[in-house]
Amino acid sequence: MELGLVGLGKMGGNMRERIRRAGHTVIGYDRNADVADVHSLEELVGKLSGPRVVWVMVPAGEATQSTIDRLAELLEPGDVVVDGGNSRWTDDERHAEELAAKGIGFVDCGVSGGVWGLENGYALMYGGDAENVAKVQPVFDALKPEGDFGSVHAGKVGAGHFAKMVHNGIEYAMMQAYAEGWELLEKVDSVENVREVFRSWQEGTVIRSWLLDLAVNALDDDEHLDALRGYAQDSGEGRWTVEAAIDNAVPLPAITASLFARFASRQEDSPQMKMIAALRNQFGGHAVEKK
Repeated sequence: MELGLVGLGKMGGNMRERIRRAGHTVIGYDRNADVADVHSLEELVGKLSGPRVVWVMVPAGEATQSTIDRLAELLEPGDVVVDGGNSRWTDDERHAEELAAKGIGFVDCGVSGGVWGLENGYALMYGGDAENVAKVQPVFDALKPEGDFGSVHAGKVGAGHFAKMVHNGIEYAMMQAYAEGWELLEKVDSVENVREVFRSWQEGTVIRSWLLDLAVNALDDDEHLDALRGYAQDSGEGRWTVEAAIDNAVPLPAITASLFARFASRQEDSPQMKMIAALRNQFGGHAVEKK
């Protein structure tokens, strides 16, 4: 089949290659002319035969909104837009409604796989009407990992991005657990080879995972992570997961704590810990450290 792909960054560029390897035609557009196949959305749409499928792979928010707005002007009834970025599921519902008014279908798709997806395949979670999903199915089949799993029609519009959001929330908590265990192992004198302890967990333990494999890779590159600053950004989906939990009265203590731990990483001199130190000094005479 033919696919228009908007956004050819780290993910989009590799996705284009994987889809082409499966025998499909991909016409890619990106603001970076060096990687683009065409030089405008108009040219991209013009090169596709109807019914067209255009996959949007740009940052969530304004970039996605402006791209979908422009595609709504260019596409025709029966065409389908796929949002494969990390959009919030509530945006999906609005996009689907706006496009439906012009007879254009909409599918939201959460994509996981990162820089490894080209060779290993991408885990896909998509939402939308069955009729629209069917038009995109050959692309989903090309992108997914080999085997029976790794791809799911999660439900109606918004379900794909909601599922991906929860996936990322779980990812936050798992990474935090590995990080806390690593720091404790590094702290004690009796454990002399923390990297090899992590490596030993890769086989036969209940905590083995791809994240653990990646942790070992990182420790192989820099055994004590001395070259890194203790700072971790958040993509936004961890926040959305916690907000959704509040809205639905679902307790998420591990995911919430992992999100807050990332916020703490951005404070070189924690204001909260200043107050804790001051209070301990006041009620117990505990020592404080001066700047």
